[in-house]
Amino acid sequence: MKGFLILDFGSQVTQLIARRFRELGYYSEIYPWSVPLETLKAKKPWGLILSGGPNSVYEATSPRRSVQELEDIAPLLGICYGMQLMAHDLGGKVSAGHSREYGFKRFTGVTNFLVFRLSKKCG
Repeated sequence: MKGFLILDFGSQVTQLIARRFRELGYYSEIYPWSVPLETLKAKKPWGLILSGGPNSVYEATSPRRSVQELEDIAPLLGICYGMQLMAHDLGGKVSAGHSREYGFKRFTGVTNFLVFRLSKKCG
């Protein structure tokens, strides 16, 4: 597969994330966060995006899966809850911010990161 898989942790914008990847010329598919590891491995994606969601990693009922297992498949990008899960699972500390953020944000670090990781993996 020449594209990206998005693992949906309940974000309201998962469809938008997939559409933006497609608008940039990359194939993308959305799967529930609980999709079996074998399914992800069989797809051989260029990268995995862990979407956001309404939970916190400190809630007992929050969705969990091993980030380390996912790292063995492809480069990872965490958005919102996905980033919390990555930080928490890899030994980092997640703490509440002083204000909430929602809306449009422009940044280039992700593009540079993905291009670098993809050039190493695919190229």
